[in-house]
Amino acid sequence: MMKKIQILGTGCPKCKKLAENAEAAAKELGVECQIEKVTQINDIMAMGVMMTPALAIDGQVKIVGKVASPDEIKKLL
Repeated sequence: MMKKIQILGTGCPKCKKLAENAEAAAKELGVECQIEKVTQINDIMAMGVMMTPALAIDGQVKIVGKVASPDEIKKLL
């Protein structure tokens, strides 16, 4: 089953780094995933996130307000 990874953030360098780390983590695990960037503030707040960057997997917010390393993200996948 393909996982849906969402990067929530307005496109700042931290958000880009988080997206790269998520891609690296999925690749290392061989997990098929679709990475979606959520950049609209209203959409981000609708998911209950007040601090970016944030990471959601399959619609569930897992990490808020920090750039997680690929290893941290691997544990969540």
